[in-house]
Amino acid sequence: MTIFIRIALAILFLDTFVVGAWNAIWPASFYANFPTVDLTPPFSEHYARDFGTASLAIALLLGIAAVKPRAHFVVPAAAAYSVFALPHFFYHLRNLEGATVGEAILLTTANAAVALVGLVVILLTVLRDRSAARRGSASARAAT
Repeated sequence: MTIFIRIALAILFLDTFVVGAWNAIWPASFYANFPTVDLTPPFSEHYARDFGTASLAIALLLGIAAVKPRAHFVVPAAAAYSVFALPHFFYHLRNLEGATVGEAILLTTANAAVALVGLVVILLTVLRDRSAARRGSASARAAT
């Protein structure tokens, strides 16, 4: 199960890092070129850079958790990601005016998928650690 947790964390890390770095370093380029961002004008360099650097902070947590997938790293990193991803999904779900059908499908599907990944990572980590704890107590009982 740890390999799935690591892969999911790596995907979230890469996504969050790329979006964060692009926003933090080239905010106008992100606004002009990232699909559907221009549906919610006006452009604000301040907000774009703040969003970018906050995303980089979350990416740092996700990266640490991917390298060391212990629950005390994974759960806070995935939770921090989910605190962003869930409201982001619901915002776009409620604000689709101006989007083509294809853009609306892209926005809702992509945002739902990544929002669910953060929650699934938490669930898998909890299940993995509970299973390991049960195996550990069974081994301890068998040894006595």
